[in-house]
Amino acid sequence: MQSPDEWEIPPEYQPDPRTLGYDLKDALAAIVSLRARVSDDAFTAETLGTERAGQGVVIRDDGLVVTIGYLIAEAEEVWLTTNKGRVVQAHVLAYDYESGFGLVQALEPLGVPVLALGDSRHLEPGDQVVIGGSGGQSHSLAAQVVACQEFAGYWEYLIDPAIFTAPAHPNWGGTALIGPRGDLVGIGSLQLQHQASGGTVVPLNMSVPIDLLKPILDDLLTRGRTKSQPRPWLGFYVAEAEDDQITIIGLAGDAPAQRAGLRAGDQIHAVAGQPVTSLAEFYRAIWALGAAGVDVPLTLEREGDMFDVTVRSADRGRFMKGPRLQ
Repeated sequence: MQSPDEWEIPPEYQPDPRTLGYDLKDALAAIVSLRARVSDDAFTAETLGTERAGQGVVIRDDGLVVTIGYLIAEAEEVWLTTNKGRVVQAHVLAYDYESGFGLVQALEPLGVPVLALGDSRHLEPGDQVVIGGSGGQSHSLAAQVVACQEFAGYWEYLIDPAIFTAPAHPNWGGTALIGPRGDLVGIGSLQLQHQASGGTVVPLNMSVPIDLLKPILDDLLTRGRTKSQPRPWLGFYVAEAEDDQITIIGLAGDAPAQRAGLRAGDQIHAVAGQPVTSLAEFYRAIWALGAAGVDVPLTLEREGDMFDVTVRSADRGRFMKGPRLQ
């Protein structure tokens, strides 16, 4: 992503403080830029890179920052920069694979206000929000909610509901989705292309609702993970075609799917004999079999041939480098 000094939101798309019922400058001051460095031999280095940049939001006076987890996965170094240019080192506390949230702890005082956690459950299409980027108003965007609905990602990820907003912020990773009351209602995760009526393609931002963080926050802070058993993970990337067909589009390193001989291009027809036609249905069928380590029977099609294969699932976290406390 670009440095905040290299871009800004056009003035006509920036939020207007005069139309808001809260102090926009104060809210945006809680957003910091985040840079992470990952070692070359990290499991995620090939797919996510070794130099990552995005944003985070200060949610506690002690310097606790919430961000999107892929920015800090396996990070050896994390640096935070405030809107006033103060640079502080941080360390990774947790990455929750199920929600997608990441937590980092600043190692020195940041000297910025805290953005309170809001209630994302009450968001509805049409609600006016601010997508706040590090760097203040010129790096923030006035937007509106266009949908709150289930989202399934190609990397074995499913949340319900995700928050979709338009127009899209250009540097979305870890941005703060600020609700009508001036509190934090979501964290930016992705930019997606949506085909609107008339065939027009419109970019949207997908944010993870903050209410997914609340019930797991204490566990992430004290244990580094939630109390629930990790879900079975196969280690592949899958896509849902228009003909309701699930297709493997890539493999994640030396993970269970590759060890079992699965290949890019394989089509998945069933899980344990249960037909699947959508990513959400596919993931739920796998997760219903048990916790990480359970055998996952799949029915595949490869070059016209149908066959069954069983994949021994794993805990995704065991493939990742753990946090390095400073």
